[in-house]
Amino acid sequence: MEQTPWYWIDDVAQLDTPALVVYPDRVKQNIAYLTGAVNELSRLRPHVKTNKSREATRLLLEAGITKFKCATVAEAEMLAMIDAPDVLLAYQPNETKIHRLLKLMSTYPATEFSCLVDNLTTARQLSDLAVAAGLIVPVYVDLNIGMNRTGIAPSDDVLTLYSELAQLPGVRPMGLHAYDGHLRDTDLAVRTMKCDAAFEPVKRLQAALVARGFDKPILVVGGSPTFPIHAKRADVECSPGTFIYWDRGYQSILSEQPFQPAALVVSRVISLPDSTKICLDVGHKSVAAEGELSQRIHFFNAPELNAIGQSEEHLVVEASEGHSYKVGDVFYGLPNHICPTVALYERASTIENGTVTGEWMTISRDRLISV
Repeated sequence: MEQTPWYWIDDVAQLDTPALVVYPDRVKQNIAYLTGAVNELSRLRPHVKTNKSREATRLLLEAGITKFKCATVAEAEMLAMIDAPDVLLAYQPNETKIHRLLKLMSTYPATEFSCLVDNLTTARQLSDLAVAAGLIVPVYVDLNIGMNRTGIAPSDDVLTLYSELAQLPGVRPMGLHAYDGHLRDTDLAVRTMKCDAAFEPVKRLQAALVARGFDKPILVVGGSPTFPIHAKRADVECSPGTFIYWDRGYQSILSEQPFQPAALVVSRVISLPDSTKICLDVGHKSVAAEGELSQRIHFFNAPELNAIGQSEEHLVVEASEGHSYKVGDVFYGLPNHICPTVALYERASTIENGTVTGEWMTISRDRLISV
């Protein structure tokens, strides 16, 4: 007797599609692997930009994780709403975001908030506004170790900036932030070599700051691709995010990591425009519209279908002549990139033992919750 696939939903008829669905048991298994990969839970600072929900993040808290990373003020507020003890806004705030961050600090005093800076101008503005609000903001210097997106190169300029931060009354330098998301080699040995090379100047900066009399700076490093490498270091905080749901993209290039897909997009056939074309209800608004069209979503129960066109509400795929698909058929799709896909949905339906059991609201997909 053929076994029912893990993703199958017995009461799928009650789901209006396209629908984001999450499998909590698999989420818990991913969290268990995460916590088992480090020697101390205090070394984990997972990024919540993937799940954006209180329910998923509570599972991390229940697993003993107390430190978190986020990319938006709304994500920071979502974390504070569930009493997350330590929240790093891994983003350098402009003036408007500074006001919002300071408001969060006043509204949720039980949560310690921090943020990134990579220049003195922003740091001074942050300090001045913090002093006016009667607050001190912990900050991490953002390093550019090859991502070429934000941060400053790991040079003596970092030592200068760190020293200047220590003189500002409204901020308190805590450490260094080094994201190496550009390192995605499928060969773990090659990825490890590149990761170690990028990390070496970060370690040297830490030692140099200690030599100048600073407390040992905290190092917040890496993402999902380099997690197994940084996890073996004794004194860094690791901040993967995608691990919680996983996706087709990382599954294909990070084969050494045993995380498993825990969130899918369910779609239906809505039209058969000709003998080989099938139209599904999963358009740009339903799955991350990045990368090659053929790779945006993989259907577990129809892997042979080839995407040939996508618009806002539709995905057209090519099937073989004489296929048996019909209008109303349900497809279970694994997105290539789950993080921006989740942000397209206000809620995710939870699936347990093949049944729809509830909803997780994607509360921090909004730019503003209350602050």
